[in-house]
Amino acid sequence: MGQSSSTAAVVSRRDSNLSHRFKFKSSFSSSSPIKGGDDFVVEDFMVVEAPDYISDLPDECLAVIFQSLSSADRKRSSLVCRRWLMIEGQSRHRLSLNAEADLLHRVPKLFTRFDSVTKLALKCERRSTSIGDEALAMISLRCRNLTRLKLRSCREITDAGMEAFAKNCRSLKKLSCGSCNFGAKGMNAILNNCASLEELSVKRLRGITDGAAAEPIGPGLAASSLKTICLKELYNGQCFGPLIIGSKNLRTLKLFRCSGDWDKVLRVIPDRVSGLVEIHLERLQVSDAGLTALSTCLSLEILHLVKTPECTNFGLTLVAEQCKLLRKLHIDGWKANHIGDDGLIAVAKHCPNLQELVLIGVNPTKISLETLASNCQNLERLALCGSDTVGDAEISCIAAKCVALKKLCIKSCLVSDEGMKALATGCPNLVKVKVKKCRGVTCDGAEWLRASRGSLAVNLDSGEVELPDANASDGGGGGVQDNGVEFAPQAGLNQMPPVAPSIAGGSRSTARSTSFKARLGLLNGRGIVACTLRRWSSGNGGSQS
Repeated sequence: MGQSSSTAAVVSRRDSNLSHRFKFKSSFSSSSPIKGGDDFVVEDFMVVEAPDYISDLPDECLAVIFQSLSSADRKRSSLVCRRWLMIEGQSRHRLSLNAEADLLHRVPKLFTRFDSVTKLALKCERRSTSIGDEALAMISLRCRNLTRLKLRSCREITDAGMEAFAKNCRSLKKLSCGSCNFGAKGMNAILNNCASLEELSVKRLRGITDGAAAEPIGPGLAASSLKTICLKELYNGQCFGPLIIGSKNLRTLKLFRCSGDWDKVLRVIPDRVSGLVEIHLERLQVSDAGLTALSTCLSLEILHLVKTPECTNFGLTLVAEQCKLLRKLHIDGWKANHIGDDGLIAVAKHCPNLQELVLIGVNPTKISLETLASNCQNLERLALCGSDTVGDAEISCIAAKCVALKKLCIKSCLVSDEGMKALATGCPNLVKVKVKKCRGVTCDGAEWLRASRGSLAVNLDSGEVELPDANASDGGGGGVQDNGVEFAPQAGLNQMPPVAPSIAGGSRSTARSTSFKARLGLLNGRGIVACTLRRWSSGNGGSQS
């Protein structure tokens, strides 16, 4: 017991960021106790420098790690040291800002730190005063490589501000603006200067003059590059007619709740635009004359007709006969009974590639559903909502003949537990059934279906909160969204990543979703860092003592 023994203090992984490690040599002697305890003598004191693994990481590696973290974690990481602050700022490509008036004074410092931003969102509360032309011009001078811009409720920005922005940010590829007050001159400035513009989304643009005196918009230099145009809630949206007609490479056209007669515009489109693949028409003044024109768009694959009561079986039949590549068809008949068996039978006969069919406020019978099930062998997603003719017989027909069906949604239909029993033995590829507001379907019937097909997900008015996969109107508040139809999007058109959460504060409406994403990102980020530290520990732990 009288012999001396040397021990070394082991530094925990949490203390590995320290630049020095301390080692102590101690001696314990039982022959000379001090107040009943062993004598502790410090024989040696030695400072050994430990390797700083984080400093050895190149900036590019740290940047990749930062990009995997949530916005909140990125903020915290930037406070660690000046190097991390610099790398975090230079590696952030997306930025969302609260665009109130006082942002003007913070623009120089803000964009000196974030000098690599290519995707910017400027959002302002409705009751607040937004940034103006000066701030937007200042931002454009510091973000000349900007490719995406989103403006929400920036009511103080005028045509002059948009003109200055367009001249400085000529690489813009996507513009989305809503509830802004600039008009046709500002929009034309974007189209004339941004030759690479591919996507344009405009909602409630109040600066456009109403009536015959309205200045036409487009086509401009962007006409050759535009692939997607989305117009929502515009009093005089037809002033975008020259832009739509002049965009020769246009693939997606979405029109939501825009006043005026749109048949005139649709008649001219096929002669100028030959590659249209996706068309959304919602709450528009459009009739069979417009559908007749669209029927010559032979490459059409996706068609949404939502609450367009002047469209009838005649127009749908013409589209079906010519557009044989149709894959997705959404119809909200608005209980007008202008589209029914005749139009659906034409779709069944001429569109064998149909994969997704959504019928809302439409009254198909067993005749049309049986034809669809027999001819459309690739039908994977079917929704029947608000129909007075869909009952157990129709569901039994679907169960017997829709072999490829994977997802089925039934809402406000005359279906009972007998229909659920039919699904138990039919549709071998079915993975999900959603039943809402069908009074004839009981909890026992749904439970019996679950028990019969263990792998089948059955949702019966459960009130479960689900993250929407896709909406019929792409956020436009269309009929399909209102009726709770959710189908996973297919890889292809318009799959765009969302803008990053705000780092300077955002609207109250997005606070919960932002915090939820932050928590998910926090867990994800911790996992990445933990795995990295474990690899370092396993690789260097043998040499430490």
